[in-house]
Amino acid sequence: MPAYALAHLYELSNHPDVFEYIERIQSTLDPHGGRFVVHGVMPEVAEGEWPGTVVIIEFPDLEKARAWYQSPAYQEILPMRTDHIPGAAILVDGVGPNYDASATAARLRAATA
Repeated sequence: MPAYALAHLYELSNHPDVFEYIERIQSTLDPHGGRFVVHGVMPEVAEGEWPGTVVIIEFPDLEKARAWYQSPAYQEILPMRTDHIPGAAILVDGVGPNYDASATAARLRAATA
């Protein structure tokens, strides 16, 4: 099942460290099977408020996402972003190709009955 690293970056920065971070991040993703799904675009906000931008990186599974985030290669470059761009980052499991939201609703209903 795929997993995702999501970053909500509240502000953008043109600091040279940020440019170097962007130049180097792909080499930290490759050993863990990570690939950008969303990067470098402003979202269209359909509900609520969303200051800043979003980054979504897909991994084969949550273990590979964790291994990437905790890797020495990524930890070495991470301050280049976090020192200049405030934000939040999460790792989350995705759903499989046959995911059915109605089945999830049924499980939730049964659990509350």
